[in-house]
This record gives sequence, C-alpha cells and structure tokens, in this order.
Amino acid sequence: MNLLFPRIQWRLLPRMAGIACLGALVAGGYGVLHDQITYTISPEYFTKLKSAQFAYANFGFPTRVFVAEIGFLATWWVGLFSGWFLARIALPVWPIRKAFHKCLKGFTLIFVLAAGAGVFGYLLALLHSRDYSDWQEMTSCLDIQDVPAFVRVAYIHAGGYIGGLAGLLISLGWSFHQKKLSRQ
Repeated sequence: MNLLFPRIQWRLLPRMAGIACLGALVAGGYGVLHDQITYTISPEYFTKLKSAQFAYANFGFPTRVFVAEIGFLATWWVGLFSGWFLARIALPVWPIRKAFHKCLKGFTLIFVLAAGAGVFGYLLALLHSRDYSDWQEMTSCLDIQDVPAFVRVAYIHAGGYIGGLAGLLISLGWSFHQKKLSRQ
C-alpha cells in the first residue's frame, strides 16, 4: 500500500467514506461530552479562550450549547481522518462486517487512550505546584480569575490530544499488524 498515492478500489470508496463519517460522529460526540465536563471544571477556559477561537460558530445559543459546538468542531475531523485511514487498511483485506468490527476496535482504542490521557492530565495538574508563574502571562492577558481550574482544563485538553494521537498511531499499527497476519 502506498500511503502517499494510494490505489483505492472504487467499489470500496462509499464504505470507506461511511466509516470515515462514522468516525467523525464518534469523535464529535466525544468532543461534546469532553467539553461539557471540562466546562464544569473551568468555565473561563471556554468563555475567555475557546470562545474567541470558535467565535464563527457562536450563533447566540446558551453557553452550554456553544460549548458543545466547540467540542464537536474541535474533534470531528480527528475521527474523520482516523476512520478513513482505518477503513483504508481494513476494507481491502476483510469482508465488510469484519472490517467494520476492526475499525470499531480502532475507534475504541483511540477513545480509551484519549480519555485516559485526559484523566492523566487532570491528575498531573492536581500535582502542579501552587506556583503558576509560567501561566501568568496567558492568564493575566485573558483575565483569568481561577487560574488552578484553568490550568487543570489545559492539562486535560493537552493530555487528550496526546492520547488521541497515540491511540491513532497504535490503532493504525495494530491494524497493519492484523492485516499482515491475515495475509500469511
């Protein structure tokens, strides 16, 4: 398989797109739930940081709805790409049901590692010393009042991104390994 210039069997393209779209929905749902939880920890992270980044998506709905929009918009694309690459590996090798099952295992691994790394980020933030001088420039620029909560959510988000990337790489590696085993 050439990753830069792949040959795609046209008959598999609709199924690959379907799995990619499913990945986008799963990741977007994860983002909605994730951001509802982290909003509870630090509303300022969203009202003073994320709302500026996603201002184009603010249609004047209540804050929790806007937070859900932010969560979806920040994560759907990760699931789209994850689903596409997992489907590219699985569909040419296995029958549709088995390929779909393999992709779901990949999604599960990505989800578990992203969530676990987010929890690890939270625990790491709890161990953070009471010295937030490294955060002073950002928090004073944003006029953050509850700096410890803001830092906790920043750690959670960073952990989740790292865990999601690790989950994607591991699930792709696992899929390649499964593919290799099935061809022996």
